[in-house]
Amino acid sequence: MHFPETLEVFSYGSGYGGNAILAKKCVALRLASVMARDEGWLAEHMLLIRLVSPQGRRYHVAAAFPSACGKTNLAMLRPTLPGWRVETLGDDIVWMRPGADGRMHAMNPEAGFFGVAPGTGPATNASAIETLWGRTIFTNVARTPEGDVWWEGLTDTPPERLVDWQGRDWTPSSGRPAAHPNSRFTVSAAQCPQIAEDWEDPDGVPLDLILFGGRRAAHVPLVVEARDWAHGVFLGATIASERTAAAEGTVGEVRREPFAMLPFCGYHLGDYLAHWLLMGRRMYTDAAPRIYQVNWFRRGEDGRFLWPGFGENIRVLDWIIGRLEGRAGAQDSPLGALPRPEDLDLTGLDLPPEDLEELLAVDPAAWQAEAEGIGAFLETFGDRLPAELGEELASLRARLAAAEAPVRPDRP
Repeated sequence: MHFPETLEVFSYGSGYGGNAILAKKCVALRLASVMARDEGWLAEHMLLIRLVSPQGRRYHVAAAFPSACGKTNLAMLRPTLPGWRVETLGDDIVWMRPGADGRMHAMNPEAGFFGVAPGTGPATNASAIETLWGRTIFTNVARTPEGDVWWEGLTDTPPERLVDWQGRDWTPSSGRPAAHPNSRFTVSAAQCPQIAEDWEDPDGVPLDLILFGGRRAAHVPLVVEARDWAHGVFLGATIASERTAAAEGTVGEVRREPFAMLPFCGYHLGDYLAHWLLMGRRMYTDAAPRIYQVNWFRRGEDGRFLWPGFGENIRVLDWIIGRLEGRAGAQDSPLGALPRPEDLDLTGLDLPPEDLEELLAVDPAAWQAEAEGIGAFLETFGDRLPAELGEELASLRARLAAAEAPVRPDRP
């Protein structure tokens, strides 16, 4: 139970991860978001990384994704494009404030990582696996006869015999997961092989980019550039994601999660969105972080993922940095600016042209239905919804109505 007015938390034996670790979601987000509102800053459910280009230029990126949508993987990204490097500053919570220089400054208030184990392996997040070499706490994973740990995704082939997360004997033919789908690890961030040297600097780093994204199988393109700060806040306010085992509810159901903060904001979300708009007015327009929406999870009609994800996500980040530097082109769409196929560096990537076309496509008819869902969600805020976001929705509907046909990129 949280009491934001008195900055108190009462906890009675909560067994759910982030609630059991009181300093994490309870204090660093739910109570801190109220403190941030009152004191003029932001406490956010975001990762924080330093992206270093082949030319040695440094860019700082914060990203908000709902739980189990790839946040930790992006925080520890190992780029596949030569010359790019990622330094990890934080993987889950960011505190940020407008500085005297007119920019947004961000820091990581946490001491370590608390990640979902299933799906974490050498192929998906090598840095996380190397971080877990020792001095790590695991919850609800399986155990090997030798006393080591195992979970689905740690190795391509499961061990022949395990003790599962409930203490029962397990073999590959058991017909059930060996580890709980939301089993976890927690470990000091200092053990991460790509942790930034200044990750504990309380002054933080100046933000260049903010990313929003969820797990969407259809409609949402690979990447969209916001037109301005208010449009970016609209993108953050309308994040939607198919539920996973890390969130309450039916797995696969689409859930609207503004700024990935729905379970973590300590005050009314309408006032929270107004606070984000206010923060935009406290920065210099040309110094505010640029905002983008990404979706690594779009699927084809056959159900397979169209984008390879993981380390290949650097190709999307490369285009975004190119937009900041003025070297990357784009095409307009009702949703915002999108890359054209030739704007993405796909060197060495065996991506079928028809998959790329689908990844960058915007179907006005499908998005008109999506806009109806967004409108119904925003109506739940009542008179607490900032007028600017109602105007952004009206503008989206007008652009969709004016689009005569689906926006599909020309094949290179």
